[in-house]
Amino acid sequence: MRLSNGFVIDKEKTFGELKFTAVRDVFLQNEDGTPSTQLKKRIYDLKCSLHGGIIPVSVPPEVPLREFPYNAVVELVNPVADTVSRKTFGGADVDWYVKAEDIVLKNKGNQNAGNPQNHAPQGQPKK
Repeated sequence: MRLSNGFVIDKEKTFGELKFTAVRDVFLQNEDGTPSTQLKKRIYDLKCSLHGGIIPVSVPPEVPLREFPYNAVVELVNPVADTVSRKTFGGADVDWYVKAEDIVLKNKGNQNAGNPQNHAPQGQPKK
């Protein structure tokens, strides 16, 4: 069983501060079980301040590789929690996954937020 759209996550309340630790590539498998050269996804391992551990976050293969310094504070772009459950003899096992559209350095996209570049005159000129 799989949730079709996953759960939308409030980043700050769910993770707190995230710090980059590692990235690894996951490749598709050939029919004979050997790894292919086609990238399936990238998994970024991030230290989570609220949980006190490392969480793996999957990013689609179309997103270029992001190379961050160790312990760089990063931010998830549109994160979603997803589940996969398997029926067992005593009930079900559920695995949780976190996926994101991208991972970026925190505040990198907001550098000009405090310095707007709007030079248009405000209001009517006085006569």
